[in-house]
Amino acid sequence: MTPTERLASIDLLIMDVDGVLTQGEVIYTDTGDQIKIFSVKDGLGLRLLMDAGIQTAIVTGRSAGALDARVKNLGIPYLLHGVSDKAAALSELVAQSGIPAHRIAFIGDDLPDLPIMKRVGVAIAVADAVPEVIERAAITTNRPGGKGAVRETCEAILKAKGLWETAIETFLA
Repeated sequence: MTPTERLASIDLLIMDVDGVLTQGEVIYTDTGDQIKIFSVKDGLGLRLLMDAGIQTAIVTGRSAGALDARVKNLGIPYLLHGVSDKAAALSELVAQSGIPAHRIAFIGDDLPDLPIMKRVGVAIAVADAVPEVIERAAITTNRPGGKGAVRETCEAILKAKGLWETAIETFLA
């Protein structure tokens, strides 16, 4: 099956955060708060995906107030943070969503993402992922993490499902 055919079967996109939704940098203020920078283009891609009926989730090893705010702002229904075992998190999401692992895509960038990548239907690496993640991914984005990789993935899923033109039409109406 081609990558496009595999993307056409996806009903849930799971994402890592640092290095995928962000550029992988963690900025701390003097008070110890974290600052994260998110791409608005990635955000629109996620909204288009969810508006088309494809669910989204985040699985990440870190917890941060900035992430909680971003998830709430975008309306992402599933957030598992502070996760040390991403394979167990996948099992939890399968149970919560009712979507089997073979209909799930995961986009990651680093070694902690490998356990979940080998269990989903489509494993995706961002362009600047570590080599071990890229070589185990079915698809590697052209864009790096935090700079449009998630948007690229959302568009690819919508196009594979034949939903991209419908998404565009909402802006032309």
